[in-house]
Amino acid sequence: MSEKTPKVGFVSLGCPKALVDSERILTQLKTEGYEIAPDYDGADVVVINTCGFIDSAVEESLDAIGEALEENGKVIVTGCLGAESDKVLNAHPDVLAVTGPHAYEEVMGAVHDQLKPPHDPYLDLVPPQGVKLTPRHYAYLKISEGCNHRCSFCIIPSLRGDLVSRPIGDVLQEAENLVNSGVKELLVVSQDTSAYGIDTKYRTGFWQGRPIKSHIQELTEELAQLDAWVRLHYVYPYPHVDKLIPVMAESMAKHSDRGILPYLDIPFQHASHRILKDMRRPAHAEKVLNRIKNWREACPDITLRSTFITGFPGETEQDFELLLDFLREAQLNRVGCFTYSEVEGAKANDLPNPVPEDEKQYRLERFMEVQAEISANKLAEKIGQTMTVLTDETTQGETEKEDITIARSSSDAPEIDGLVYIQGELLESGQFAEVEITHSDEHDLWGKLV
Repeated sequence: MSEKTPKVGFVSLGCPKALVDSERILTQLKTEGYEIAPDYDGADVVVINTCGFIDSAVEESLDAIGEALEENGKVIVTGCLGAESDKVLNAHPDVLAVTGPHAYEEVMGAVHDQLKPPHDPYLDLVPPQGVKLTPRHYAYLKISEGCNHRCSFCIIPSLRGDLVSRPIGDVLQEAENLVNSGVKELLVVSQDTSAYGIDTKYRTGFWQGRPIKSHIQELTEELAQLDAWVRLHYVYPYPHVDKLIPVMAESMAKHSDRGILPYLDIPFQHASHRILKDMRRPAHAEKVLNRIKNWREACPDITLRSTFITGFPGETEQDFELLLDFLREAQLNRVGCFTYSEVEGAKANDLPNPVPEDEKQYRLERFMEVQAEISANKLAEKIGQTMTVLTDETTQGETEKEDITIARSSSDAPEIDGLVYIQGELLESGQFAEVEITHSDEHDLWGKLV
C-alpha cells in the first residue's frame, strides 16, 4: 500500500507582495508533490505567512499562529513578522521554525524536516503559471523585493531588506505564463515599482532572444504587448514616471481590453512640506500638482490613486489644512487614508508632539468627507459613458431584473477601489464587457450591458 500524501495547511496574511510570496511557496509545495490541506484537521503541518508592518498586523499574525498551534500543533512561521523571530518565539515558543520574508528555501527546508517530499519526477504536478491564491482571471506580478527608501514611519527595509530586482526575462516569462493560463489582468507590485532595475544599474537581460534593459519603462512597454490589462501599483514618483504616461495613453488608444491601464497608484502620504520632510518623503506638493496636471493633459483618462497618513507626529491643524487643500486641488480619483500608527522600530516614533488618538480620528473623518465629495463628483461624470469592464462575480436575484454581475473598470483595482454593477445580467467571471453607466454614488457605478 502506498504511503499517504503529506498535506500542508497554509495561512496567508498581509499585503499583495506577501500574497505573491505565499503563491511561490505553494507552487513549490505542489511541485514537490505535497497536497494543500483545506483546514487544520487535515494538515500534517501548517505554514503561516505573517505580516509585521503595523501593530494590528502583528497582533493578527500572533493570533493566527496561536490558533494554528491550538488546532493543529505543528506550525512553521514565515513572512515579515518572522524577521523579528523573538516576537514570535516569546509569544509562541512551540512553533517548529521561524523564517523571514521571501525565504522560500528556508520554508521548504522546515517543511522537509517534518514531512518527506513525495515528488514524483515523472509527473507534471504544477502548471507553468504556478499556484495562485487570486481568482483565475487576475494575478499579482511581483517584480522586486525590498526597498531602498528609509521613510521614518516604515520598517519594511528592516524586514525585507534593500531593493532586489528580479531579472527582466524571469518577470516577462512569468507574465506570459499567467496570461496563457487565462489571466486577464496583471497587477504589477513591489515595494517601489518605479525603482525596478536601479539596484542592477538597469542591467540588460534577454526575452525571446531580444536584449531588454531592466527598467520600468522598458518592462512596461513589453508588458503592454500581452493580451491582458496591466495595472501598476506602488509607484514612487521618480521623474521617469512621467515617461510611463504616454505608454498608457498609446496603449489604451489601441485596445480597451489589453495593455497598460491608465492607472497610477502613487502613495503621496501628505502635502505639508514640514511633515513630508519628517516622513523622509519628497517634499514639494506644488511640483506634484503640476505633474498631475501634465499627466492628465497627456492621458485625460488616467486614474490616480494615492494613500495618505493623518495624525503623523507633529502634524498641526495648519499642516492638516494644507493636506485638505492639496486634496481639493489634486482631485484624485481613488484615495485611502490611515491614522498614524506607531510601529516598533520606526524612526517616527521618536518625533516630538504626538497627535492624540481622538484628534487623529477626527482628522481622518474630515479627510474622508472631502474625498467622498470629490469621488462622488468624478463618478457622476461617468454617467452616460460607455466603458469596458472586467467581470469578477455574480449575484443572482429573485427575478432576472435583479440579477447583477459585479465588475471593475480600468479605474478599479481589486479589493481596494470601486465596483461596476451590471444590472439584469449574469456574466461569467473574467470576461470583458461594454457597459453604459446609468448612475453612481461616492464609490461605485451602475450600468447596463451594451
